[in-house]
Amino acid sequence: MSDSEPDDSVFGVSEDLVPPAVIKSAGISEVDFDGLLRPPLRLQEDLANGCGGQLWPAGMVLSKYMLRKNKDELSRKSIVELGAGGGLVGLALALHLQPAANLTTIHITDQIPMVSLMNQNISLNNLSSSATATIYDWGTPPPPGIPQLPDIILAADCVYFEPAFPLLQKTLQDLIGENTVCYFCFKKRRRADLQFMKVARKMFRVVEVDDDGDREVYGRENIFL
Repeated sequence: MSDSEPDDSVFGVSEDLVPPAVIKSAGISEVDFDGLLRPPLRLQEDLANGCGGQLWPAGMVLSKYMLRKNKDELSRKSIVELGAGGGLVGLALALHLQPAANLTTIHITDQIPMVSLMNQNISLNNLSSSATATIYDWGTPPPPGIPQLPDIILAADCVYFEPAFPLLQKTLQDLIGENTVCYFCFKKRRRADLQFMKVARKMFRVVEVDDDGDREVYGRENIFL
């Protein structure tokens, strides 16, 4: 794509705003991702410490896509989830890849307010041997214990606060190595979201997923993977 193209052509979608997600009360949800995960993931949802405490559409889309992958593609890989909120995507994978011998520790990361919720959800699913919660402020050096240049980075619904865009881009630069694959899923809510992806295309090799049978469905909701 050339720099002369309008920003809204990055994914060829209109600028219509999408309806906001329904705000839920605090409580525990069981999520099986349309039967892809047995037993289902148990997840405490609580918005008391921030919007990351709720399930959001792009997280569901990314989780389902990853759960459909062959386990051999994911086993023994170093995996980091950015902006994990309650840990939906990373914990779904950790549960999917049980027993723990099939995987290295999955690192779910977010800011301080989300740590308690992440740890609660690790405990709810008995994943203390497979997943760990870590504080990671975007734009700062990777915290100790986080794999350097991990095999896989997971990021869902991380594009929502424009002032944080350069910080997230810096973090991606810090973590993405030659062999790293970052699965990045977001719901376009405003023009700035597409600008984020335009900048990302200049920094990394960006390819839209074309092997997801649900793509047409979530594409109608302005969700991209």
